[in-house]
Amino acid sequence: MTTLIKFAAAAALVVCAHSAMAQKGETVKIAWIDPLSGLMAPVGTNQLKSFQFFAEKFSQSNPAGVKFEVVGIDNKLSPTESLNALKSALDQGVRYITQGNGSAVAGALIDAVAKHNERNPGKEVMFLNHSAVDPDFTNSKCNYWHFRFDADTSMKMEAMTTFMADKKDIQKVYLLNQNYSHGQQVSRFAKEILARKRPDIQIVGDDLHPLAQVRDFSPYIAKIKASGADTVITGNWGSDLSLLVKAANEGGYTGNFYTYYTGVSGTPTALGTNSAGRVYQIAYAHYNMGGSMEKWMGEFKTKFNDDFYTGSVIHIYTALGEAMAKAKSTDPVKVAAALEGMKFKSYNGDVEMRKTDHQLQQPLYMTVWQKADKKYPYSPENTGMTLAPVKTFESYVSSTPTSCQMKRPG
Repeated sequence: MTTLIKFAAAAALVVCAHSAMAQKGETVKIAWIDPLSGLMAPVGTNQLKSFQFFAEKFSQSNPAGVKFEVVGIDNKLSPTESLNALKSALDQGVRYITQGNGSAVAGALIDAVAKHNERNPGKEVMFLNHSAVDPDFTNSKCNYWHFRFDADTSMKMEAMTTFMADKKDIQKVYLLNQNYSHGQQVSRFAKEILARKRPDIQIVGDDLHPLAQVRDFSPYIAKIKASGADTVITGNWGSDLSLLVKAANEGGYTGNFYTYYTGVSGTPTALGTNSAGRVYQIAYAHYNMGGSMEKWMGEFKTKFNDDFYTGSVIHIYTALGEAMAKAKSTDPVKVAAALEGMKFKSYNGDVEMRKTDHQLQQPLYMTVWQKADKKYPYSPENTGMTLAPVKTFESYVSSTPTSCQMKRPG
């Protein structure tokens, strides 16, 4: 009897030891669904390289002992193409997807993932949102299987307007944004929050233009100049921002720009030296963060002759490694449960995946375009310029309330 008890105890220890690292050595496939063609291809190409670069880094060292592999699929910035991409990923047995360029695309994927998971218990998929910032995704349209690692539009606008509130030279603001959910939300929150913090500021223009279709922004610049605006607020990204600032420089507009995505492919080159001290960016990361980020950015630039700017990629791998270690599994059902409410250290400090709505709470930084120097040396696109930090907003400053009523499985 004693021998049997000893054998049972030893067997239990073996089972425990195995389950403690049940996921070790497993390959976790992540389907990356974003544009590799069209006007936004440079952004997509950079981000795919970013995901693959850090997949290699984090495969060498993560607490779960898993290997990450990225499957890149071109969605041509189209919701329909994205649903085809999701089907292709599911056919390949992928259980994790990531996307971020275009909230219209993200909305379609959130719905599709929710429906798939409802109909296919045991084959659930998790959506890791790296950059789609429509606040509705963590409010009225929140879904258990969606986790956002960027800060949403309302969070960024909260921080941006806190900074702008102290700038007494800002009197007349022009809003120029892309005509889809993200751009519409930038316009809406700018008007609402500025009215609360600086009711004296006049909104002298509010234009929406087609996403990734405008090649000449000079007519918009003429309207901005005619309005007498001293400041432009824009959520534009990719070609829609680089062509806008190019037109501003060529058209002699000397006002300020408050942006979300100045550091993204193409825009640093378009800004050149003319825009020094006039272009600001609010974001959860910047080019001169030092520490591990400085090292990684240097390695990325050496390898690809390109700049790394989608810091949410690092958040995603850090969170997955820790959640899989905690769950002792790579099953999205167990990983999602472990990730909810998780606090972890990332390159920008202590962050938390808020359980209520799956919105990452993190510090934000206001930076300004200026000449690179000893203190802030990193020069995107070899311009000799940089985005230098001027203000840090701790998580509680930019955190916005949520109306999410999360429906959890079971």
